[in-house]
Amino acid sequence: MDEYSEECVLTFLRNQGQLFDEPVAENYEEAEAFLEDSMAVVANSIGEVRSYLEESGMDVDGMTDSELEEASEVFALPDGKYLIVEA
Repeated sequence: MDEYSEECVLTFLRNQGQLFDEPVAENYEEAEAFLEDSMAVVANSIGEVRSYLEESGMDVDGMTDSELEEASEVFALPDGKYLIVEA
C-alpha cells in the first residue's frame, strides 16, 4: 500500500524519538506499517495541521505556528508538508 510517500516514512523513521521514548519501528517496512496502523495524516500546510488538531480535540488556541511545528506529534517534511502521528 503506497498511502505514505517514501519521504513521510523515512522522516518518521529518523525522527520517531520526538514522539516516543523507545523506537516503534526499526526499519522502513515497520515504519510504514506503523503509520498505516495509527492512521497518520499528511497536511499540506500548518493551517491544515491546526485544523486537524482542533478537530481531534487538542487545545491549540494561543499556539503560534512555530509552536505547532514543534509539537511532538507533528513531523515537518522536506517538501513543506507535515506528517501528524497521534500516539
